[in-house]
Amino acid sequence: MHTTLTGLDGGKVNVPAEAMQALRAGFKGVVLTPEDAAYDESRRIWNAMIDRRPGLIARCTGTTDVVQAVRFVRQHKLLSSVRGGGHNIAGLAVCEGGIMIDLSALRGVWVDPAQRTARAQAGCTLGDVDRETQLHGLAAVLGFVSATGIAGLTVGGGFGYLTRSHGWTCDTLVSMEVVTADAKVLRASADENPDLFWALRGGSGNFGIVTSFEYRLFPVGPEILGGAIAWRGEDAKRVLEAYRDFSAKAPRELTSVAVLRTAPPAPWLPKEVHGQPIVAVFVCHTGKVEDGEALLAPLRALGKPVADIVTRRPYAQMQAILDATQPKGRRYYWKSHYLARIGREMIDLAIEHAGRFESPHSAILLFQIEGALGELPADHSPAGNRDAAYVLNIAASWEKPDADEANMGWARKCFEATRSCSTGGTYVNFLTDEEGKDRIEAAYGRQALGKLAALKRRFDPDNLFRHTKGVG
Repeated sequence: MHTTLTGLDGGKVNVPAEAMQALRAGFKGVVLTPEDAAYDESRRIWNAMIDRRPGLIARCTGTTDVVQAVRFVRQHKLLSSVRGGGHNIAGLAVCEGGIMIDLSALRGVWVDPAQRTARAQAGCTLGDVDRETQLHGLAAVLGFVSATGIAGLTVGGGFGYLTRSHGWTCDTLVSMEVVTADAKVLRASADENPDLFWALRGGSGNFGIVTSFEYRLFPVGPEILGGAIAWRGEDAKRVLEAYRDFSAKAPRELTSVAVLRTAPPAPWLPKEVHGQPIVAVFVCHTGKVEDGEALLAPLRALGKPVADIVTRRPYAQMQAILDATQPKGRRYYWKSHYLARIGREMIDLAIEHAGRFESPHSAILLFQIEGALGELPADHSPAGNRDAAYVLNIAASWEKPDADEANMGWARKCFEATRSCSTGGTYVNFLTDEEGKDRIEAAYGRQALGKLAALKRRFDPDNLFRHTKGVG
C-alpha cells in the first residue's frame, strides 16, 4: 500500500509502504497522516485563513530528524514546507499535500551570560528566548508578539523594541546551524560558509532549514519603563502629529508604536471607550527609568488620554503587551510599506482609512525602527532598506470567512492610497501569499535579489525549499 503525496512539480507521487516504514524507523519524532488524531491540531497555524492539508507532518525532535526528513523529500522529490512558530502571515509553514517538517518541538535555549550570547532552537517563540535571557538581565533583538517563532522572524530580517539600538534581528546573529538541500549539516557564520550566512540573514527559507540560532545579547531590564497611552479617535490628528515629532527626536533606547484601531474590551481601557475609535502609542524605554519618565512626560500630558499604563514593568511583560491583539485562530491579511518619515499626507490617509475599518479587530500601525539600521552598509545582509525610519503595517483581522473580501479589500485600498508615502521598500515577513516578484524585489532591492538568486542556484539548485518567498 503506497502513500500519495504532492511532488515538487505539483503532481502526485506514490511513496511505497516500505519507504514510509523506513522514514518512521529512522525518525525519533512522530510522523502524522491525516488519519491521526493529532493531525488537525498540528496543521493549524496562527492565521485561520490558511487551511492547507499536508500529506504528512514530520514532527522533529532534533537536527537528526530534520536531516531524515530532508533526505526523504529529496529521494521522492516531494513538496515540503517548514514550520517553526507557524506565525507567518502567508502561512508558509503549511503546504498542500506534501510534507510539513515541523520544528515546533525544538524549544531549547542556552544562555552564555559571560559571552552575552544565546543559542536557541528553531521551534522557540520570542517568549521562550526572553524568559531565559532575562534571567541574566540580557535580551535578544526580537519582535513584538511573544508567540511569534524566532525562526521565520530572524531569516526574514526581524525588528522589535531593540531594533533602534541594535539593528535587524538578523544583524545580531553570531551563527546558525543549517540543514541544506543535500541533507548536510553546516555551521554558517562570518567565518564558516559566509555566503550562506549572508543569504540566511534576511533571505527567508530559500537556502536551508535553520535548526538553531546563536544571537548576541544586550543588557536590558529586567525592569524597563513601558506601556501604552490611549486617546479617543477624535484626537487622532493631534496625537499622530505629536507622535511624529516625539519619535523623530527620541533617543535610541526609546522605541514607540502608534496604533489606530477600535478599542477592544481590554481591562486597561475604560468601558465607555470599548468599541469606539482610539489612537494609542506603545512605548518601551530601555535606558534609565528616570530618563524615560522625563522623555515621556510631554506625550503623557498631551490632551486628555483615556488610559495611561506606562509604568516600570519587566521587559518580558512588555514583549507580550500586544499578544492579546493577535490571537491564534482569527483571519489575518496584511499589507505594509517602509516610510522615511511620517508626513502630513500619511497622517491624513491613516485617519481616513481607520474610519473605514471593516472589523473591530483591524488596525493601522506605525512601528519606529530608525537608528542602528543605518550604520551598517546597504549590502550587509539581504534584509536591506536601511534608510527606513518606520514600518507601516495595515493589519486586517476578522472572525468569519464570509467577511474575507470586505476586509482584504479594505487593506488593499489603504495600501494603494499610502503607496505615495512609501520609500518603495517593504518587509518580507509581512508579504502575503499573493504578492509576487515585484514585492520581493521591493523587500531586497535588485542587487541583493540578484545575489540571492545566484546563491539559491548554488545551495538549492533543485529548488527543494520552494514553499517560501522565492528569490530564484
